Amino acid sequence: MTIPELEAIAKEIRVDVIRMLVEAGSGHPGGSLSCTDIVTALYFHQMRHRPEQPDWPDRDRFVLSKGHCVPAVYAALAHAGYFPKEETLSLRKLNSRMQGHPDRHRFPYVEASTGSLGQGLSVAVGMALAGKTGGKDYRTYCVISDGECQAGQIWEAAMSAPRFGLDNLCVLMDYNHIQLSGGTDEIMSLEPVLDKWRAFNWNTLEIDGHSFPAILDALKAAEQHRDGPTMIVCQTVKGKGVSFMENRWEWHGKAPSREEGERAVEELVNGS
Repeated sequence: MTIPELEAIAKEIRVDVIRMLVEAGSGHPGGSLSCTDIVTALYFHQMRHRPEQPDWPDRDRFVLSKGHCVPAVYAALAHAGYFPKEETLSLRKLNSRMQGHPDRHRFPYVEASTGSLGQGLSVAVGMALAGKTGGKDYRTYCVISDGECQAGQIWEAAMSAPRFGLDNLCVLMDYNHIQLSGGTDEIMSLEPVLDKWRAFNWNTLEIDGHSFPAILDALKAAEQHRDGPTMIVCQTVKGKGVSFMENRWEWHGKAPSREEGERAVEELVNGS
């Protein structure tokens, strides 16, 4: 897809995220909006996948380690044709297969049940290792949050991926600098984050996580890298696209009211 086409899809996904959360009355808008461009680039440009054959053995794998931001993934999957878009409005409803965190048993279009922060990268490492040892050419992509990099399991996985030469693994950090109760720099700083990942023998890149040219170039560079995994640190804005949510930790896990939702959609659609 062209850059304008990707930008248009990302805008639609952000609108869908807001509508889903308004309908649910709960959820996580801030991080869902900050990772939307990353998710859009993966599903509509980078990854090999087949909506008509979700269990295609050679599909690329995607693990959303920051599982609370799954509304962006649900919206992307609906736009890609995996299921009717109307179902997204069942988010977090009783008996819905679209839970607040991805549940592979109920919703088979996601690769893993995630949400216990810090664990998704380990799952992605396992998938990449399975592909490598099995002689498969699929790639594994994983989106992690900055806040969950405060969890020790992230670094256990970070140590193992280079050990096994997983050049089929690409991790993108949604570095929006905000977590549940404040800024990551204030709660537990990650800096110097690039040096940390380099010290664990990762190929590292840092980009604007809202620039599609930058995202696509980084994904291409990761695909061409050999002998080890790649970490793409994506500098993003919490609540991207909605003025009263941007860079506000209060919107980490609070759904907008219907009035706030209407205002948010207006801003997203008209860019105001």
